[in-house]
Amino acid sequence: MESAYYTKEDNGTAVCGLCPHHCRIPPSGKGWCRTRWNDHGQLKVLTYGLVTSAALDPIEKKPLAFFHPGSRILSLGSWGCNMCCAFCQNWEISQKEPESRKVTPDQVLRLARSLQVEGNIGVAWTYNEPSLSFEFIRDTAPLIKEAGMVNVMVSNGYISEKPLMDLLPYIDAWNIDLKSWVPAFYRSICGAGRDDVLRTIEMASEVSHVELTNLVIPGENDDPRQMEEMASWIASVDKDMPLHITRFFPRYRMVDRGPTPISTLVSLGRIARKHLTRVRIGNVSGEDLLLHGWRN
Repeated sequence: MESAYYTKEDNGTAVCGLCPHHCRIPPSGKGWCRTRWNDHGQLKVLTYGLVTSAALDPIEKKPLAFFHPGSRILSLGSWGCNMCCAFCQNWEISQKEPESRKVTPDQVLRLARSLQVEGNIGVAWTYNEPSLSFEFIRDTAPLIKEAGMVNVMVSNGYISEKPLMDLLPYIDAWNIDLKSWVPAFYRSICGAGRDDVLRTIEMASEVSHVELTNLVIPGENDDPRQMEEMASWIASVDKDMPLHITRFFPRYRMVDRGPTPISTLVSLGRIARKHLTRVRIGNVSGEDLLLHGWRN
């Protein structure tokens, strides 16, 4: 499958336009995400229709707390990512190329329909970074919409403006990771830029339901002042935009620290609630939250 967004240079280099990295990929080379390959000057998508993970999940697991609560959704993931977060929770598929199964848009539609009897409302593009599957989502999401079901993106938000605009009409809801308020955090720990993510949040919120997730990592992005600034900015976009403040557990290259203290999450949640009407704490049991004086 040819990539939808790239330009060619005279020397055979392909310049990818899907995300803000704008990788300049020489012949036979791959881009940052490893899903784009320069085949003699034509940029090819290596992951078109490839699925590494599939499940019928509760919608709250995305997490989406205010979009069809109580429903279930067919969740599909491929492989690859355009960030390299040291704390990645799904690094086995985002940073590697695991075994996968090839499917077609029609097969996804049939599967989604067959699961409606079990409460399925559509397809969530999730697990790895779904924007890298742009071409497959472009071909599949309209079929899901035409069948009266919904499309959900669980994304890092790092996508260029043109492909985002082309994708927005087909996406009903987003959960976007807002990993930190500090640009240096994005650069040093994620290998990406914060402001492009903020633009995605603004654009998506104009036409879709959007919820945000902030994974709080001890010693990295747990500064109360940063939460104050982040929550204030979110409120300037939409004070009713849900924010999920979630607990970190050691993963991937960040196994040198323990889980986020629940007291830290509750403290940050109270700061966020000064600005936002819908703040939830995730990856913590309801009983533990009540013991710390917090109710979701």
